[in-house]
Amino acid sequence: MTDADRDNAPVELDGSEGEGGGQILRSALSLSLITGRPFHLYRTRANRQPSGLRPQHLACVRGAEAISGGRSEGAEVGASEVRFEPGPVRPGDYVLEVGTAGSTPLLYQCLFYPLAVAGGGSLTLRGGTHLPHSPSYHYLAGVWQPMARAFGLHMTLRLVHAGFYPEGAGEFVAEVEPVREPPRRVELTARGTLRDIAVGSFVGGLPFGIAERQSNAAVAALRERGFYSHAANRPLPTTRSVGTVTFLLAQFEHTIAGFTALGRRGHPAEAVGREAAESLARFMESTGALDEHLGDQILLPAALLAAGRLGPAVPGTTRYLPERVTEHLTTHARLIERFLPVRVTVEPDGTVEVAPRPPG
Repeated sequence: MTDADRDNAPVELDGSEGEGGGQILRSALSLSLITGRPFHLYRTRANRQPSGLRPQHLACVRGAEAISGGRSEGAEVGASEVRFEPGPVRPGDYVLEVGTAGSTPLLYQCLFYPLAVAGGGSLTLRGGTHLPHSPSYHYLAGVWQPMARAFGLHMTLRLVHAGFYPEGAGEFVAEVEPVREPPRRVELTARGTLRDIAVGSFVGGLPFGIAERQSNAAVAALRERGFYSHAANRPLPTTRSVGTVTFLLAQFEHTIAGFTALGRRGHPAEAVGREAAESLARFMESTGALDEHLGDQILLPAALLAAGRLGPAVPGTTRYLPERVTEHLTTHARLIERFLPVRVTVEPDGTVEVAPRPPG
């Protein structure tokens, strides 16, 4: 099979490989919409309990269908096998429901790249905005958005209502711009000097004093470790869900990093603040330039750059040092290589390079 044949053939994906979570489906949908290549995913989320598609994964399939006119087979809750045939992505304005506490940030990350490459539009997404095992809205706006901007990908985000587990009922609006001129190279191998730590403490539908207790605990825990920070406490607009969140944004000379801790029933506010501070402290003990989550999420725009999907950019190479190389990252890398002519390598010191795949 020639390189051209390989790069246009339908993609077969084993959903039990590596980390085996929902990211395989989300990234496959993004890449399918961008490349026009259909895929067949089997043993979907085989390593998770319960296995198969959950409602929030199904929402990503429906969202991909909505913006492209694509078609799926087998996409229903509990399904272990899904086929997806993409259509051309149509720039425009879309309103999509994830349902209850499904993750709107994960749906957004799935649909943003195809919509930006196609010419932009707007997404109004309804569901959960601050959930366990998902980027929070504040991480999306504070860390992921600036990372995307480094690749010529621009957006405007606005939180309408916060949605916490389990009710959800949140909403945010994203204005997605067409791709601008991409960079030739992205180099994020050192974070440089720490310049600022901002502690954001938020409550939705609960007494404001909880926010103050969270931020006081976070600031104190950071001070104990030798880090100065400043705090701001804010209420979040909600409809019927209630919850709290502490978000720490660390700005360095060359990079940024974010750390989220969510309140939950029976978990003291002080523990929430300390949890966020401890995540930042662990990051500072590493040599990483990017936090663990961004180290995984940067792979997709880096691969689009290397494949020339963001426009001509030579050498189109991205090099970065994540907090740690996780199975999530390596699983994501292998998936991307199935769709795009790129090569992802991890150097002995943990530096990740995403570059065009050599011919042959």
